[in-house]
Amino acid sequence: MEKPEPTRSCLLALRHLVLNFDSQIQEVWQYKMPFYKLGTKRLCYLWDDKKTGRPYLGIVDGFLLRHPLLVAEKRSRMKILLIDPAKDLPLETIREILEQAAANLRLQ
Repeated sequence: MEKPEPTRSCLLALRHLVLNFDSQIQEVWQYKMPFYKLGTKRLCYLWDDKKTGRPYLGIVDGFLLRHPLLVAEKRSRMKILLIDPAKDLPLETIREILEQAAANLRLQ
């Protein structure tokens, strides 16, 4: 990853969290970014906001989730969880969002 610190370390930690969330999660590259699939369906992706440089966890079908920290901005399908790379990761929030997103995928 060619990102400046602390964004680089934050994205690597997020990657580790997502990959270890479920043994069926696979990392694939699509649209020049890392996506994480649960089975055959895309669950989430990692990226950084171009305006602020802050990393985020993008939820593919985020419009189906109701969580106060997820924002849609101008996206119709995706929602994102912005992360402050200078602070500790909000582990419980990330896990809660991933659990909701995985549950929605399993229902589809």
